[in-house]
Amino acid sequence: MDAFLNVFFFAFHSCLILFILFGWLFHPLRRANLAVIVLTLFSWTILGIWYGYGYCPSTDWHWQARSRLGIVNDPDSYTKLLFDSVLGADVSVGLVDTVTALLLAAALAGSVYTNVRDYRRRRAKTSR
Repeated sequence: MDAFLNVFFFAFHSCLILFILFGWLFHPLRRANLAVIVLTLFSWTILGIWYGYGYCPSTDWHWQARSRLGIVNDPDSYTKLLFDSVLGADVSVGLVDTVTALLLAAALAGSVYTNVRDYRRRRAKTSR
């Protein structure tokens, strides 16, 4: 089961990251995208008070499955593991965290902008 969970969490977490970064580009997904970004920020900050800044339940569960498989010494973040795997190098934690935060901020800005714009357009249509 843990081997399945390891593969599942790689796929799930990678898709989640892609959805966070690009979901706001697709009109039908915009509200869900904004909700997922807000939940991610909640997890990183509010849950982070108790579990450590940047806490992600998906990463936590993934690391638990990996440790039961004997895979140990994982980095603190999934994005660090992803950067290292994709680039084939040990990328500094500071750089990974900075890039991650900047990309999330850009996705949040895009999501808020498009959601507010859509809301205003809907409101303008109904007020005519």
